[in-house]
Amino acid sequence: MPVGAGARTLVVVAAEEALFSRVWTVPNLISLVRLFCAPVVWWLLFAVDEPWPAAILLGVLGASDWVDGWIARKWDQGSELGKILDPTADRILLLTGMLALLIDGSVPVWYGVLILAREIVIAVTTLALAAAGARRIDVLWAGKAGTLFTMFSLPAFLGASITDGWFHVVCVIAAYGFAIPALAFSYYAAVKYVPEARRALREGRAERAAHDAVGPEVAR
Repeated sequence: MPVGAGARTLVVVAAEEALFSRVWTVPNLISLVRLFCAPVVWWLLFAVDEPWPAAILLGVLGASDWVDGWIARKWDQGSELGKILDPTADRILLLTGMLALLIDGSVPVWYGVLILAREIVIAVTTLALAAAGARRIDVLWAGKAGTLFTMFSLPAFLGASITDGWFHVVCVIAAYGFAIPALAFSYYAAVKYVPEARRALREGRAERAAHDAVGPEVAR
């Protein structure tokens, strides 16, 4: 085998290994587990009528969102896939969890509607921006904080709906203690996304125009 061909083969193999290592990371695996657990919450609530396991699972899934981010930063396991997979898992879990508890009657309707409306608008806007050629927008810290508080509010509301006495009071206080900052951070992030979306659309179109301009030059 020629030396040049061997070197190219080594480069390709190294690139494939690097790509593989950035796909099968611990944070990405945690995000996948969160995705697969979304229907489990529904099964626990509506198929087998086990609200306590559902509440515990929601709490664990909410905490796992912080854990995978910490692991990614601590051990440099961030990846481009993770930047897409993590918020996608967050949004799906939040939407399905909130909808389940709205149907169950555990969360106040006004709270569920405000959270779901915000998430749906953000999801539709993200798809519209991608279709228009905008670059990807990284998740803002306020958005992550809003998601975390929301995910912790769900098991607290669920716990409040199935308990009485002093523990019921504790669950109610915890539920609203998480719900209020959840709304504040979520809608603050939504406002901050407006200039970010405009910038992403402008830069994405500029990159596409530059790429299209280079294409004919290369063809010559």
